[in-house]
Amino acid sequence: MLLMVRRLLDPVVKSSPSHHRCLVTGKPFFKSRRSLAAAIKQASSSSPRDGLGIYCRMHRQFSVKKLDSYALLFALKSAATMKDPLIVRHFHAHVVRVGFGGNVYIATCLLSAYVAASFRDARLLFDEMPDRTAVTWNVMITGYARSGDVDKALDMFEEMPQRNVESWSAMITAFVHSGRWAEGLFLFREMMMAGNDGPMIMPDKITLSTVLSCCAQMGCPGSVLGRSVHGYLLKMNGEIDNVLVDMYAKCGVFKYACLVFSAMKEKNVIAWTALISGAARHGCSEEALSLFEMMKEEGVRPNEMTFTGVLHACAHTGMVGAGRRYFNMIEEYGLEYKIQHYGCMVDIYGRAGLVEEARGVIERMKLEPNAAVWGSFLSACKEHNRFDMAEKVIEQVLAVIKPETDGGVYTQICDLFVLDEKWEDAERVRKLMLNQNVRKVRGSSFVRSRVDRGADEKLQIFLLQILLQTCGLEYFLF
Repeated sequence: MLLMVRRLLDPVVKSSPSHHRCLVTGKPFFKSRRSLAAAIKQASSSSPRDGLGIYCRMHRQFSVKKLDSYALLFALKSAATMKDPLIVRHFHAHVVRVGFGGNVYIATCLLSAYVAASFRDARLLFDEMPDRTAVTWNVMITGYARSGDVDKALDMFEEMPQRNVESWSAMITAFVHSGRWAEGLFLFREMMMAGNDGPMIMPDKITLSTVLSCCAQMGCPGSVLGRSVHGYLLKMNGEIDNVLVDMYAKCGVFKYACLVFSAMKEKNVIAWTALISGAARHGCSEEALSLFEMMKEEGVRPNEMTFTGVLHACAHTGMVGAGRRYFNMIEEYGLEYKIQHYGCMVDIYGRAGLVEEARGVIERMKLEPNAAVWGSFLSACKEHNRFDMAEKVIEQVLAVIKPETDGGVYTQICDLFVLDEKWEDAERVRKLMLNQNVRKVRGSSFVRSRVDRGADEKLQIFLLQILLQTCGLEYFLF
């Protein structure tokens, strides 16, 4: 039954020191069933293939009667990490063969492995399971959310006979990650109100972190609910300071972000990065660079996201020299260049009118340039009337961008042809946009203005209604 797994993993098992010791001494490879599970768990922590190899060796040494459910659980977790549908299916057959098919914990672990490897098989197994726990339902909710079918995840959530805090958190996370923030907040309110009809469900740190992340994505209006969650955390003696700093910084309440940051006992790179990125995002570029220097003086090692925030700050203030220096510093710290770093450098050079240097960055990139990088380059060409540089890359850009998401880049290309008085090319791009049903994403902003104040007040009222109907949350002000 495990023939395929054995063929894949035999070289690993045979090369292990314990196996050689077994061959020389003639003693059994494992002494007890408790040591089996411990050995598989320890081996899986470094390599899932090693953990599966030990399980195959165990299966050969012991009879079926001596198999341990804990050993099988750790082996299934290793199989889930490998995300190989063939191995998971063979383990499924093995589970049924050795008589653990009716074990709800084994079945749930097998379901998790299928969710990671083959969601279609996971659904078939779920439908066949006679006994299901809340964990089983949560696995399926998370699986549907990861596959992009949030509505199906909601159907599964509503069908659950009994929900726990992980169930609510999984569904709220699904809404937030799909951009359906209002529905996520409504569900959070229902979670807090669920105690009126039954046992009170207290949100854990994961749930509150997700809600704060939702508030951060909503911008300034989201700070209303964010401050109330902050007050709830103070009341419950909970600490998720990194998320709070990020939320206040993204919502534009930079003063509160600094106050939370100053009160932190240990300031790690995540908190520093959130503060630096927030400062850069809201035009406080000099403050962002000063914070970066302070972070280095404190002995905190920056990561890739830290340098993204620093380079954004340089781009907003036109600091070409500083941007080049910080860009080179990424390699000095032994970090990998990300697409965001290259995009920032193209933006820095483009804003300064150094279009040739921006093109040089794109040519030296170790990654494939995306629509954001090309869009920044074309904007620089348009702003500084470098139609000759834009014309060299337009065909290359058209081969990369996607009609359903990159409509703005198509418009940029069309405008460049018009400004260069190349009417036939401009008409060709327009026809291409019509034939491919190109859609341009509507611009949006959470910055308050007199024009959208009415809509902003409606959103504020909606958030306040959530606060008033939510149990235990108190509005928090510094």
